[in-house]
Amino acid sequence: MIKIGAGNLNEVFEELEKEKGISKDVVISSLCDAMVAAYKKHLRLKEVQNVEAFLDEQSGEIGIFKGKTVVDHVEDEDNEISLAEAKEIDEDVELGDEVKLEVTPEQFGRIAAQAANQVLTQRIREAERNLVLNEFLEKKGTLITGIIQKIDDRRNVIVNIGKTDAIMPRKEQIPGEYYKPGNRIRVFVLNVKETTRLPQVIVSHAHPEIVRELFELEVPEIRDGIVEIKSISREAGSRTKMAVYTSDPGVDPVGACVGPRGTRVQAVVDELFDEKIDIISWSDRPEELVRSALSPAKTEKVFINEEEQ
Repeated sequence: MIKIGAGNLNEVFEELEKEKGISKDVVISSLCDAMVAAYKKHLRLKEVQNVEAFLDEQSGEIGIFKGKTVVDHVEDEDNEISLAEAKEIDEDVELGDEVKLEVTPEQFGRIAAQAANQVLTQRIREAERNLVLNEFLEKKGTLITGIIQKIDDRRNVIVNIGKTDAIMPRKEQIPGEYYKPGNRIRVFVLNVKETTRLPQVIVSHAHPEIVRELFELEVPEIRDGIVEIKSISREAGSRTKMAVYTSDPGVDPVGACVGPRGTRVQAVVDELFDEKIDIISWSDRPEELVRSALSPAKTEKVFINEEEQ
């Protein structure tokens, strides 16, 4: 057995789980795989059969063990062991059983440590990448809060969103707005791209759906399904038109979104850097919907082309 850590390794595993979100089982499995790989490389073996590494978490020792089948007459010394020899290891062993023999080479510690460090680092990065990828795939199409880190050379806004930094391309920014590093910002998760390193998360501050998400946060009637957002049209940084509807005759959908003294809509306006937001009532009749959408302009007559919609 080789000593790879002083004291109780559980503290190390707990720290990795806390800092990186990687479970102890993943770390131990990665470490044991790394040791087998180091053993294979050390002996210059192309194939290694029935070889496993086992870690004693309390002592911090790890060893390489090879499984051999118990037989009457040994024909394959690499994979078989006689019953008599097996009995010296385990008195209860029987023919056909498998016994595990420690095969950790002498002077293996330094070589194993180097190889194990490389493989373990790679596995931890893979596990971390998968954790981040799965987390943000679940958040795709939703609103998240981040902190602006910097503006890069291409004028992309880099936003820290927890376990990784997201990119807000110029086309997803509100025109004319200044994004100051250190400021908190709510952004819409537009896409998640898998890369060889950490996943690349693309966020937006100009997407129309960010308006929907913000109103869902501010208006209980929308969260509860009483008021429905039927349609949103947005010119980011200038104006948004949003049509709302309810089947409840006792609820004013526009008033619910505006809120007492305009507090709800103002909260959304503040988040979008004072972008104007017009809220109108949805109508199944195109003439009424168009007339409302054009408000505050007054319309004398609306002509609908039924064939071309």
